[in-house]
Amino acid sequence: MAFEKELIIRNVKYFSTAGKVEEGNIFIRNDKISRITPPAKLENMNGDNVIDGRGKFAVAGLVNAHTHASMTLLRSYSDDKALMDWLNKDIWPIEGKMKREDIYWGAALAAVEMIRGGTTTFMDMYGPNMEEVAKVVEESGMRGVLCRGIIGIFDGEEKLQTNVDLYKNFNGAANGRITVMFGPHAIYTCPPDFLKKIAEVAGSLGAEIHMHMNETLDEINDCMKNYGKRPFEVVAETGLLELGFLAAHCVHLSDNEIEIMRKKNVRVAHNPGSNLKLASGISPVTKMLRKNICVGLGTDGASSNNNLDMLEEIRLAALISKVEQMSPLVIPADTALKMGTEEGAKAVGLKNVGRLEAGYKADITLWDMSGAEWQPNYNPVSLLVYSANSSSADTVIVDGKILMKNRELKTLDEEKIIHEFNACANRLTGK
Repeated sequence: MAFEKELIIRNVKYFSTAGKVEEGNIFIRNDKISRITPPAKLENMNGDNVIDGRGKFAVAGLVNAHTHASMTLLRSYSDDKALMDWLNKDIWPIEGKMKREDIYWGAALAAVEMIRGGTTTFMDMYGPNMEEVAKVVEESGMRGVLCRGIIGIFDGEEKLQTNVDLYKNFNGAANGRITVMFGPHAIYTCPPDFLKKIAEVAGSLGAEIHMHMNETLDEINDCMKNYGKRPFEVVAETGLLELGFLAAHCVHLSDNEIEIMRKKNVRVAHNPGSNLKLASGISPVTKMLRKNICVGLGTDGASSNNNLDMLEEIRLAALISKVEQMSPLVIPADTALKMGTEEGAKAVGLKNVGRLEAGYKADITLWDMSGAEWQPNYNPVSLLVYSANSSSADTVIVDGKILMKNRELKTLDEEKIIHEFNACANRLTGK
């Protein structure tokens, strides 16, 4: 009878906390993994609460540690431009026209794409109406860490207040699946005095911080010109790093900045795909890892990547670090996979998420190993990181609830979302 109270994934290969491929049965009670047992004869056990794991590879759900979900609306709208030209001339003007329904349907399409690609958690920074993204998190069943992107040089106080409202209304919502941070956009849009104000307000609420940091050389040079210091050196004087800090990008770092990051336990969202497309550079990930800095992975927005495929980011993270260090030994497959799961969960500030272990949240993706790209199956970790496609994601579970099974979405109406999304996109861009 005990079995009837639990969701069971039987006879499945899984990526264990030891970083090894093991085989067993994963038992889920309510929102957590209750236990993992060695292979046993569960062949005669069937029913809606039993998932046959044969031919599947169970991995903790992928964590997208930095994105802008509703930017799906601007996918292919503007490409192949320098970051500041892209932002100032194309992206920010069209974003200023977005309405509440645009944010909702843009995030809904992002949720479809992420779930289909095996992602269970995403860290989202965007503009007004972030409560619409929270609504998508609630409805989709995903786990979301949300913040209002605050550009302090225009109506900064008003934007800061919307982040306060978001925190008060949604932090801990959706059965704890929503966490709210504060999102100062970047050093070039938020002057130091305003960052101190954000630190004061966020600190009073016990909230953490998410911010773009050291993304381009222009950002570094402008910061040196304006303040005589590099970005992390400036931000360190504002109080933000004392609150729990997730830094997106971190491409161009001095040794002193890396030391500041180490001392202040700064966590990093590495975005290899976006950084390559925008020619921002290659983040010194191996140097940060040697300093025991937590590095997760993110896709960035779908207009600068241009997809939300976390498996692609895991692969890129491994490959470009090998080139950056000119060594095939750095960032092996298991390390890259952990960056996309366990380390990503730590990066976005979540506890008991990102591992297949008793007591951890039941956020699990089952990857189908039947495809040609999975043959021969010597090493499922290597195959997932270097060979597989995100379309191999077969079943997705968050908080013990099935969001996708056998490639069929269970919580979202994909056809309706695509229809409504395209109506918004066409009205917004006129394309």
